[in-house]
Amino acid sequence: MLPNWAMDALSILTQFFILAIGLGVLVVLVMYARDVSQKRDAIRRNYPVVGRFRGLFTTLGEFFRQYFFALDREELPFNRAEREWVYRSSKGHGGTIAFGSTKPLTPVGTAIFVNCPYPVLEEDTAKTQPLRIGPFTRQPYDAPSFFNISGMSYGALSKPAVRALSKGAGKAGIWLNTGEGGLAPAHLEGKCDIVFQIGTAKYGVRTEDGRLSDEKLAEVAGHDAVKMFEVKLSQGAKPGKGGILPAAKVSKEIAGIRGIPAGQASHSPNRHPEIDSNEDLLDIVAHIREVSGKPVGIKFVVGAYGWIDELCEAILARGEDSAPDFFTIDSGDGGTGAAPMALMDNVGLPIRESLPMVAEILRKHGLKQRIRIIASGKLLIPASVAWALASGADFVQCGRGFMFSLGCIQALKCHKNTCPTGVTTHKKSLQRGLVPKDKAEKVAEYANTIRKHVEMIAHSCGVKEPRKLKPMHVRIVQEDGRSIAMDQLNFIPPGS
Repeated sequence: MLPNWAMDALSILTQFFILAIGLGVLVVLVMYARDVSQKRDAIRRNYPVVGRFRGLFTTLGEFFRQYFFALDREELPFNRAEREWVYRSSKGHGGTIAFGSTKPLTPVGTAIFVNCPYPVLEEDTAKTQPLRIGPFTRQPYDAPSFFNISGMSYGALSKPAVRALSKGAGKAGIWLNTGEGGLAPAHLEGKCDIVFQIGTAKYGVRTEDGRLSDEKLAEVAGHDAVKMFEVKLSQGAKPGKGGILPAAKVSKEIAGIRGIPAGQASHSPNRHPEIDSNEDLLDIVAHIREVSGKPVGIKFVVGAYGWIDELCEAILARGEDSAPDFFTIDSGDGGTGAAPMALMDNVGLPIRESLPMVAEILRKHGLKQRIRIIASGKLLIPASVAWALASGADFVQCGRGFMFSLGCIQALKCHKNTCPTGVTTHKKSLQRGLVPKDKAEKVAEYANTIRKHVEMIAHSCGVKEPRKLKPMHVRIVQEDGRSIAMDQLNFIPPGS
């Protein structure tokens, strides 16, 4: 016989179990009634209760694939091998791997660097020198690093994320592009170099009706940290459409920085209303350069390319000093916090095609040394950066690589204000996990590791520093499985 206290406990547990079963049955009956009566979901209507598991499995599927089923080189937009390389590098683990590469070298388009039989000795290597941008401006910029942080707006990113990027950029000696969301105090905290992006909505330098304010432009240019201005014509993830910031992310602070109403979704125009031709473009570049006294460039994703030839001809007609000081070329597979899938998946040339093409067009017109080329778009590992420099870029900038260094896990929740790592959310409870002081170290470490490994590739190819890499140092795999030297490929389109 069990003691009385045990019998009492067993009785209570039995009653609790019966109650739980009853509640469970009641919940199932309520769910059944709701499913068979609703008219929006055919699966739930035909298979009540059980049909609910489809939504659950669909939601969880992307996470299970990432951690359990996808191979190292399988995922998009970035596979596990690429993400893990950034994670290791940002922690100071050197970006090294063991045993052997998992990267296949046979797919068409794969870039293979040709090593030199007598690579450059470490004691003979040269330190990459600063490169001047904007020689005709009152305050030209001698940019110290070939690898930098591309445009990610404050608002799309959280305050802790921007603070960490600013501090990390300051430590690494690289620039930080503000994105189109204006200049926030968080951008200035790290005392890094700033590139101020002017998007189609003119956030941060706009009048009430959305036009460019010379007064606000001069105020921004008055910050010593602001080194250049970038006029964004288009963005790789959404060419032909303006930026999107959901209402949930438009706080009073962000609204004040941007010059827009708080609590309302912010949609930028799909182009600058006052720029309708190459002549208009050169006029606005000259105007911003005159007001600010600093280098001014343009950002675009290449689609139609005839206009670039025409732009070069217009520049030569006016004189080289009228040229934009740099081109930022974004890739058709570039990233963003929110964009229509129809544009993100289908519009704009990838950087692999557009960068060599633009470099050749500038060479043809004798403007390659006047207009600096900044390459952007999924260039987050050393081989991609080295390829871009060999293809004609003077600088490379990256956004999502630095997001990974902040702790991003590619949860694909950037537009929902529910980012689990605090990178793209304004919920304080989620931002708590991102500690700027710690992440700044990782940002700097990632930048330094990239530069070190790109230099390693350059030295292996027999040149002293990365900007000495040329198309002859890269071979591209062709359809027959064999590779051809990149300098034998014709990147100038017919009729250009």
